[in-house]
Amino acid sequence: MDKMKRVIGVYEGVKKGPLLVCIGGIHGNEPSGVHAIEEVLRMLEVEPFTNPSFEFKGRFVGLIGNLAAYKSGKRFISKDLNRQLTVDHVRELRNNGAGKLDVEDRELLLLLEEIDHQITTYHPEKVVILDLHTTSVTGGIFSIVTNDPESIRIGKSLHAPVVKGMLNGIHGTTMHYFNQKNYGLDIVTVTFEAGQHDDPLSVNRAISGVVSTMRAIGCVRSKDVETFHDNLLKHYSKNLPKVTKLAYVHRIKPEDHFKMFPNYRNFQFIRKGEVVAMDIQGAVVSPVSGYMLMPLYQPQGDDGFFIIQDDAVPSTEQTNNYSHEPHSALA
Repeated sequence: MDKMKRVIGVYEGVKKGPLLVCIGGIHGNEPSGVHAIEEVLRMLEVEPFTNPSFEFKGRFVGLIGNLAAYKSGKRFISKDLNRQLTVDHVRELRNNGAGKLDVEDRELLLLLEEIDHQITTYHPEKVVILDLHTTSVTGGIFSIVTNDPESIRIGKSLHAPVVKGMLNGIHGTTMHYFNQKNYGLDIVTVTFEAGQHDDPLSVNRAISGVVSTMRAIGCVRSKDVETFHDNLLKHYSKNLPKVTKLAYVHRIKPEDHFKMFPNYRNFQFIRKGEVVAMDIQGAVVSPVSGYMLMPLYQPQGDDGFFIIQDDAVPSTEQTNNYSHEPHSALA
C-alpha cells in the first residue's frame, strides 16, 4: 500500500452473497494477515481475465484491525485491542465517543465503524468475520472457533486443527463480539493462525486460509479454487490433532516477570507437572497433560501459554477452570 489505510481493499461480485470481512493486523506485530489480504485482492482482480468463467458472490472486505500498532510494529500501543471487544466496553466507548480515549479505544471505534458501514451499505443476509493471526512460535497452523456449528464447519474446512473452547479462556476478542446476538443478523466468526510471525510462508498459508473460507461460505466455486491451497494447508497440519479443546490458560501480569523456557512449539506434547517457565515465585508447572499452544516469546501479552487436549478423548486430568491465578498450580 502506498498510503497505509485501515481499508486494505474491497471486492464485490455481480451476484449477491455473503459479506466476508477479513481482519489482519489486529495485533500490530503480525503483518502476514495484512500481506495475505493484499494478495487475495490482487488475485480476485486478475482472476476474471485468466478464468473467464470465474464468478464471485458477495463482498470481500480487507481491514487492518489496529492501524496504529501495525504502523509501529507492536502488538499494541497501550492495551491489547483483541481483549477489549466486550459489550459493556464497546457501549461505553460509543456513548462517550468524544471523551478522552487511548490509542486502542480509538482504533476499536474506527474498526467497528468501518464494519458497521460495510454491513449497512451491503445489506447481507450473512456476515463472516475471518480474523487472521500468527504466533511467536512455529509448530503448526490452527483455527479457533466459537460454539456456533457454522464457525466449526468453516474452521474444519481450513484443513487445520480446530481449537474449541477458547472463548472460555480469553475474553473480549472478535470472536466474542461479532455474533448474532450483538448484530441481529447471521454473523459468524473464525480465527485462523497461519504460523510464526516472521515466517514468510505464513503469508502463503493465510492466503490459502482466506481462499478456503471463500469457498466454504459460497463466495467462490470449488472448481475455481486451485488444489494448491488445500494441499498447502494439509501439509502444515500433517500429524496434528484434528479437533482439540482448551484445557488451561496461564495468565500473567508484568510484575510476575514471567519467562517461558526456550524452544517450545505449538502442538508440542507436555506432561502434567512439567516445568515450562519461571516467574518471580519460581517454577511454573503445567497442571495438565496436553499440547502446548502459543507459548509467550514476545515482550507484550497477558497469556503465558495455553494447553489444549484432544477433543475426542475426555481427559481425567482436565481442570474445572480454564485459568487460574498465577502460581496456584505450583507443586
